[in-house]
Amino acid sequence: MTDDGILIVDKPVDWTSHDVVAKVRKILGTRRVGHTGTLDPFATGVLVICLNRATRLVQFLTGNDKEYVATMRLGFATDTGDLTGKPLAPAMGATDAGHISCEQVQAALEQFRGRIQQIPPMYSAKKVGGVRLHEMARRGEEIERQPIDIEIKEIELLELPGLNSAADLETVTQDVAFRVVCSSGTYIRTLAEDIGKHLGIGAHLVALRRTRAGDCRLTQAVTLEHLAEFTEAERTDEVLLSMTDAIGLPEIKLDDEERKAVTHGRSIRRNGSWQHGAQAKLCDKDQRLVAIAGYDIGLSVWHPHVVLA
Repeated sequence: MTDDGILIVDKPVDWTSHDVVAKVRKILGTRRVGHTGTLDPFATGVLVICLNRATRLVQFLTGNDKEYVATMRLGFATDTGDLTGKPLAPAMGATDAGHISCEQVQAALEQFRGRIQQIPPMYSAKKVGGVRLHEMARRGEEIERQPIDIEIKEIELLELPGLNSAADLETVTQDVAFRVVCSSGTYIRTLAEDIGKHLGIGAHLVALRRTRAGDCRLTQAVTLEHLAEFTEAERTDEVLLSMTDAIGLPEIKLDDEERKAVTHGRSIRRNGSWQHGAQAKLCDKDQRLVAIAGYDIGLSVWHPHVVLA
């Protein structure tokens, strides 16, 4: 396959993001495949895949906001912060959730709206000193992690379905479904744990579905099974998002001379009210993405940083 574009995959449960990339390579018969942000194996939903020349756009897609529908279980914590981990001892995280009301959960969620700090979990792909935290965690190591700044832009309670029993832990649990829109780099597992701490109760994540990454939405996603069917029928173009549509930047239309200049890495002069360092996508008259450019206010020029034509 030689087509360039963005593929939005509905990642299945128990697959790593690397597994999905490998499968897409096999289905499409191309090696130039990359994703714009991982999902935990137990999570599902939007995984943005870049194909061929579009792999050069990964840097412009990784920092986009994300939207999730999550379910956290109140009643006990786990060592990983999710359902794949081992329950912590009662003294460390198991507490009866029977008394938690909908109003209490709603009030707790509101406390996390806005700019906050998170401590990255040990079971994460974040690197410290060149080593991924989850590699240390699996060796039984735990190190001090510096908090990171994130932003919770929207958070709302969706469902409080009722009480369950965790007989082996002698506690009553309660599942809480919520929707969250957050900045890139937010750990939803940590958010669930922190909400639990605010309520004075152990908590962990039991389900996570990413419904949006930037402008790429679940309604545009295709399963791996359907991708194989479209490929077999030579209809892959029907499920590809163009590079132009995938990049959520202001657009500047080029004439033929400007297009020629940009493809050779030369700047184009445009007067306007842009800020220094602003970014834009430069497109030709057929709406094809030619380059991603930055604005130099001193020279009033757009300089191409990544040329795709």
